[in-house]
Amino acid sequence: MKINITPVKQSKINSVDMKHLTFGDVFSDHMLIMDYKNGQWQDPQIVPYGEISISPAICSLHYGQVIFEGIKAFYSKQGKINIFRPQKYHERMNRSCRRLCIPEISYDVFLNCLLELIKLEKAWVPRQRGYSLYIRPFIFATDNHIGVRVSHTYRFMIILSPVESYYKEGLNPVRLITSGEYVRATKGGLGAAKTPANYAASLLPADEAQKKGFTQVLWLDAVTHKNIEEVGTMNICFVINNELVTPPLDGSILEGTTRDSVLKLAREWGIKVNERPITIDELFTASKAGKLNEVFGTGTAAVISPVGEIKHQESSIIVNEGKIGALSQKFYDEVTAIQYGEKPDKFDWIVTI
Repeated sequence: MKINITPVKQSKINSVDMKHLTFGDVFSDHMLIMDYKNGQWQDPQIVPYGEISISPAICSLHYGQVIFEGIKAFYSKQGKINIFRPQKYHERMNRSCRRLCIPEISYDVFLNCLLELIKLEKAWVPRQRGYSLYIRPFIFATDNHIGVRVSHTYRFMIILSPVESYYKEGLNPVRLITSGEYVRATKGGLGAAKTPANYAASLLPADEAQKKGFTQVLWLDAVTHKNIEEVGTMNICFVINNELVTPPLDGSILEGTTRDSVLKLAREWGIKVNERPITIDELFTASKAGKLNEVFGTGTAAVISPVGEIKHQESSIIVNEGKIGALSQKFYDEVTAIQYGEKPDKFDWIVTI
């Protein structure tokens, strides 16, 4: 595919303080657009970042036929730009496409679009450790039609945002509260797809949790309200008796790339890994018995987010005295060292520009 590029007349980067960034508020000079019509994806184009014009009748606004991804690029120790596991994110994007009846995009086209846009925007990749370029690919249906049916046309876009840490706590442990009366997803639903509906369902519970002083919601399953599933913005892992336990990917949990990276590293290090159902009662019992060593979340935005407290109904547990655990720290150090080119990439996770 040929990528047509329309460059900006003047970059706005000099107006941005790249040493003091927040998450998701600043965007680079250009964006990529590729339309689907007549049964095929058309040639992509890179244009100046800006508003797009849509009809009030565009079907994605009414029926939610939208998917998205989140990837990161890092300025490496070698002076290159490292993109972390783009193939894994692409695989998940296409799984989401299949679930939402959206036409898939080949890896070659996806990667070429990604590379060309980042090459053009390389000045927007923050140089300092702890910062990165957040990459947001997304696809939305574009038929102007009010009526519940699969769209015939789509738009694929990529926008870029230089970012700092996602959670203001950084590597300080976060506080979680269970989902109570609310449910996020169930088997057969949209839980395994990265689509806005998943996040829309989490907004009210997350807002209520934050008003109570908690960082995020720890979601329990929709049927029994006992099995732990995930956190609103990340997968969840527990270290119980020095065994790494995480809920299985059974159709209601989003398959996280950072989760997969952590499990691969754990097995490489000889740590026992168990992907199995775990109830909130089992977790509290393990804590009371002194067997709950650590709890941490995994996700693209935060990488590793240690958990210091979990509240369920009227009871709370404090994890590892409210401090980051040794294994959580080790995973964070290892993943970020690979991302920034400070350690060898033995798994071939990195695509370098």
